Amino acid sequence: MNKPDRRPRKAQPQSSPRPQRGPRRPAAPAVGAAELPQELPAVQEQADGYQFADVVSGQLDHDEGDAQLAPAKRVLQPRAESPKLHKVLAQAGMGSRLEMEQLILQGRISVNNEPAHVGQRVQFGDQIKVNGKPLRMRIEPPPTRVIAYHKPVGEVVTHDDPQNRPTVFRKLPRLMQGKWQSVGRLDLNTEGLLLLTSSGELANRLMHPRFGLEREYAVRVLGALSAEERQRLLDGVALEDGVATFGSIEEGGGEGVNCWYRVTISEGRNREVRRMFEAVGHAVSRLIRIRYGAMLLPRGLKRGAWVELDDRDINALMRAVGAEPAAPRGPQAPAGGRGGRTPDRPRSPRSDAPPSGTQPDPLKTSVGYIGADSLARQRQQQKQRGRGGQRRGGR
Repeated sequence: MNKPDRRPRKAQPQSSPRPQRGPRRPAAPAVGAAELPQELPAVQEQADGYQFADVVSGQLDHDEGDAQLAPAKRVLQPRAESPKLHKVLAQAGMGSRLEMEQLILQGRISVNNEPAHVGQRVQFGDQIKVNGKPLRMRIEPPPTRVIAYHKPVGEVVTHDDPQNRPTVFRKLPRLMQGKWQSVGRLDLNTEGLLLLTSSGELANRLMHPRFGLEREYAVRVLGALSAEERQRLLDGVALEDGVATFGSIEEGGGEGVNCWYRVTISEGRNREVRRMFEAVGHAVSRLIRIRYGAMLLPRGLKRGAWVELDDRDINALMRAVGAEPAAPRGPQAPAGGRGGRTPDRPRSPRSDAPPSGTQPDPLKTSVGYIGADSLARQRQQQKQRGRGGQRRGGR
């Protein structure tokens, strides 16, 4: 029989009283579902509850479909490559492929003023000479590709960082020609939507001030804006590089001294949103970009993951900046990052054109916007294919 333990118990230290939190600010009103076609249940499900509170709480990138996805299968598909030199010469009517290889071996052909070699690939912009004379021929440029990346805090938007910090480019798929170019930049401590493209022309147009593409941010600041401070931000505040204004400011709730706001701005100067709030005496503690022009941060796209836009979405971006829509792309391998998708997705019957006139609230409707239903449609297609084939890579 065990004897009871009669040793005196140590007195438990009294816990300090829990500090009282400040009053909770009212959250932004809930947003109803968009009026979407009944034949697209995945899109309808995606739009339900898409409200500002989801953005600030992290619910926006919570992908409820992850647990239902089948195990990833690695499917290798052909990807467009740069054509070989002897094939290009043969197609230009110079002779057979075998004859072109002989000309290359004889040193009679150069590419960009360097002797060519058998098996060499050429790309758009290369200068080809035969016997020292320029060969006039057209090599088709590679198709335009665009990626929507959910940038996390702690990554820099640069190809080479002298401080060896992680960059957004290390997670992107490799391009056969050229390199990814970011559409603007997000600083180290800013997160959210970052567009990247293989087309320098498209990147420049998307960033050019004359097109005035609106950027939308969720901003958490220390202390609530007074009516006077709010009006100053709308009228314009003087910064070191000129006057800056917000197109709109909406309250987004908050707790205690932390207050959330939704702001829109039509330019992208360095740290502009942060500097504007600092100019009226409020420090920014968190900054999330949720929209760039007509492109929304896709719901369910986790931080550090990307999704590739298809031809229809890319053409919508091009039309927004007055560029000629691209020709349809050929077969393309699935994107290799989390949330990657192939370009042949079933599309919702919405307009290609970006919203005109007064833009609808992107958190109230996804109609006319790009990206809102990307991952929902991805899950829908996988179900239709019998839970197979969709590749979802790691971060």
